[in-house]
Amino acid sequence: MSGSVRARRPASPPLGLPRPAAPQRFPHARQDHLDADERRVAASRGFKPGRSSHSPGGLNLAPAEWKLLLLVVLVASGVRLFRLSRPNSVVFDEVHFGKFASKYIKTQYFVDVHPPLAKLLITLAAFIFGYDGNFDFKDIGKVYDHVPYVAMRMVPATLGVATVPLAYLTLRALDCRATTALLASLFVTFENGMVTQSRHILLDSPLIFFTALTVFVWVGFCNEDKFEPFTEMWWIWLILSGLSLGAVVSCKWVGLFTIATIGVSTIWQLWVLLGDLRTPPRTWMKHFLARALCLIVLPILFYMAMFEIHFLILNGSGDGDGFMSSEFQHTLGGRGMADTFADVAIGSEVSIRHVNTQGGYLHSHPHNYPGGSKQQQITLYPHRDTNNLWRILNATADGGHESDWQSQPLQLLKPQMRIKLRHIETDKALHSHDVRPPVSDVDFQNEVSAYGMAGFIGDANDDWYLEIAKGDKRDKESGKRLRTLRTHFRLRHALTGCYLFSHKVKLPEWGWEQQEVTCNKNAVMANSLWFVETSTHPLFPADGPKVNYRLPGFLAKFTELQQVMWTTNAGLTDRHTYDSRPDSWPRLRRGINFWVKDHRQIYLIGNPLVWYLSSAAIFAYVVVRGILILRAKRGYRDFDNTKVVKYDSLCGFLFVGWCLHYLPFYIMGRQLFLHHYFPALYFAILLSCCGFDLVTSTLRPRVRLQIAAVLIIIAIWNFQYFSPLAYGNPWTKKKCYNAKWLKTWDFSCNDFLDDYAQYAGIVPPTPQRSEPPVATVGGEPGGRPPVLVNDQIPPVEKEHTTVAFGKAEPGVDIFAGDAVKDIKSEHAAPSPPAEEKEISSAFSKPSSTETSVDTEKKKGEEPANAASSSTSEPIAAAGKEADFSIQTHPATEAKDEEGHAHKNPQGPLDEPAAEANRAAKELYPEAQHKV
Repeated sequence: MSGSVRARRPASPPLGLPRPAAPQRFPHARQDHLDADERRVAASRGFKPGRSSHSPGGLNLAPAEWKLLLLVVLVASGVRLFRLSRPNSVVFDEVHFGKFASKYIKTQYFVDVHPPLAKLLITLAAFIFGYDGNFDFKDIGKVYDHVPYVAMRMVPATLGVATVPLAYLTLRALDCRATTALLASLFVTFENGMVTQSRHILLDSPLIFFTALTVFVWVGFCNEDKFEPFTEMWWIWLILSGLSLGAVVSCKWVGLFTIATIGVSTIWQLWVLLGDLRTPPRTWMKHFLARALCLIVLPILFYMAMFEIHFLILNGSGDGDGFMSSEFQHTLGGRGMADTFADVAIGSEVSIRHVNTQGGYLHSHPHNYPGGSKQQQITLYPHRDTNNLWRILNATADGGHESDWQSQPLQLLKPQMRIKLRHIETDKALHSHDVRPPVSDVDFQNEVSAYGMAGFIGDANDDWYLEIAKGDKRDKESGKRLRTLRTHFRLRHALTGCYLFSHKVKLPEWGWEQQEVTCNKNAVMANSLWFVETSTHPLFPADGPKVNYRLPGFLAKFTELQQVMWTTNAGLTDRHTYDSRPDSWPRLRRGINFWVKDHRQIYLIGNPLVWYLSSAAIFAYVVVRGILILRAKRGYRDFDNTKVVKYDSLCGFLFVGWCLHYLPFYIMGRQLFLHHYFPALYFAILLSCCGFDLVTSTLRPRVRLQIAAVLIIIAIWNFQYFSPLAYGNPWTKKKCYNAKWLKTWDFSCNDFLDDYAQYAGIVPPTPQRSEPPVATVGGEPGGRPPVLVNDQIPPVEKEHTTVAFGKAEPGVDIFAGDAVKDIKSEHAAPSPPAEEKEISSAFSKPSSTETSVDTEKKKGEEPANAASSSTSEPIAAAGKEADFSIQTHPATEAKDEEGHAHKNPQGPLDEPAAEANRAAKELYPEAQHKV
């Protein structure tokens, strides 16, 4: 049309009729009609060109895609559930997590470094299918008996299957093509490591599932936020993101890395909004508060709720008691204590606990050190026992006999008083001298022993000065004099100036692996603090002031348990046969041997194609992003391209997720395994598929599908090639050696047979009900190997089990730590094989502390939970005492250094023989006649 020609105006309507609306100059809504610059800005923020049709979370799947996704889920179910009942014996860390399920069902308190959600899900499956908690899960390869282990394995297996569609939906929500999403879902389906990990009672499959769920719902929220904020659907996706964050961190603390990933994305969103002049400050504050509420407060509440369930179930005493404070322990059933006198006086009968190592009792028993002074042992023992009872005497009085304090006026204990502590059961005094301790053999540490006998007044080495360190602010008198449960005090040795001291060092087996007590001249304040737990005195009035533990509430228990978990998690520093460092994970340098039995093996190793392709994608993203940055410095405007902006945005998000789930492991000194890389691997797989989507974006759909099909076929071939290691199927030595593509892949090919026909005669193992009952002493997974104790086995056969190289062994559990080894005592005579028997009935009358609520046992017995706690680390398992039979010795004959025999005199200078004779005569008089 010529510029000089005017456009004809529409004719005016007749009079009385409404005037028609003028046609819109822009047929689309103003916010959708953008110029070139506005389109670039919208693309940089992730907006799509057209927003007239919007599906929840940005997911716009065709009906055919849902059918395809259903088919993929069926394939994933077949892969992960195939022969789930095999092997029918304990595999790798099922030793830990199956045992935790047993403790949940028995409501016996335990401590683990991982939060409880995944363990609770496994326990729920076991409970529904009738598990009674009586299987001990003590050894890898032990055949399951009356355990619904298939149902328990179904929990991680089902969550592993559910991870597959999440990978598909996440990439579709990120606006990748259906072919790309299909490739990612099948990569996850046929990833050997993820398959192996999801087929057993382990926590990594739930962790990966909730990580994938968090990423998916967060991407859905971001899509809603780009479309229209503060709608009902916007709030739903945001709340789901918060709940999913709470779930992932409630499975393992690795979930904190997922929280960090979402946190970085949230900060970026708020930063972009802050720079948008069209967003009022009030609106920005609404965005901030909504995210803070749903992504910070909600996950914390979910996390705490899991621990509330944890505490409600574990309301009984168990082998985890010793890790907790005394106040915490008294919230557990069977650990309550009757009110005790608040004051402590000369002549009081007391039990004394250590403060810093979670309250082991100052303890002695009629066993002597094999070296040093060879006097009676002093230890810390985590359970109540009459061997924990001491009488406080005045060291400045003549003689220090019982008659002295009984005839004197009541004298309360005040600072700087010089006292003696006399062991009630054995009538020996707490004693120290210039002799090195059996384990901490250093100049500034002195041995602490029990010394003396009935009628022997002792010497100055029995004397200690009382120093009050601090009292309870709510009890003003506790800082002025010694008060039960309220005063923390130190005991300074009168002659040497050292302080009564203990630490998390255990004695060897001759000391029942109980905690060492020394007298330290350079004592750290925290490890030399003690407090009185119980106090009785015949001169105290019955209605005198009494005290008891102040029981903590949920928040106090929750906080204390987090501190214990953090401290002990950081202490997982022991080496393991199959541990590895983070630098080897992207290269798949080695795996983990899970199980070896019946010429079959389960070995955790990844799918080489999936693994190396994902690692290559990480490297490629770094290189390409670096090139783009350099080009931008040179004036190139690559980021004006909407395709570059789109893929940089979604690949950058996945790369940040990979970095935050992988790089923090470099600063960890704790023990690490290949399976710690799996959450980062999930992000790497998605990133590799996003790279595939970019590279094939200019190709025809058919060509793109053909390339994806080739990659999928190779991935399936790799999976099938290594599948005998995932399923524990028969394999031949030749095929096994051919599969060792890297020299560092250390699965044991010699365990396989030469030909498949040889497997025909192998019968799967079944539980042997006729075997005599077997118990274990120590050796909970991750610590020293367990000792099999069977009364029907000759003593020479009761030896430690060992794990040969190439055989499966569980991961280290800090709560089953190795006992500190004493090199000098390795050749000492073997200790008695069962629990130490109390000899309280031979020495004194019943103690008043035996009336405590459901905690004291009959005389002649150790607490029932002593046996179960022997496998725990430092305090909780300070070791279990064993039964012993007292050997009677005639006035013993010994040999001097030159080999000449001589008789040892009986009395205070030769306590072991005299004490043994006296105890034997009182406890077993009939044995004397037989001899």
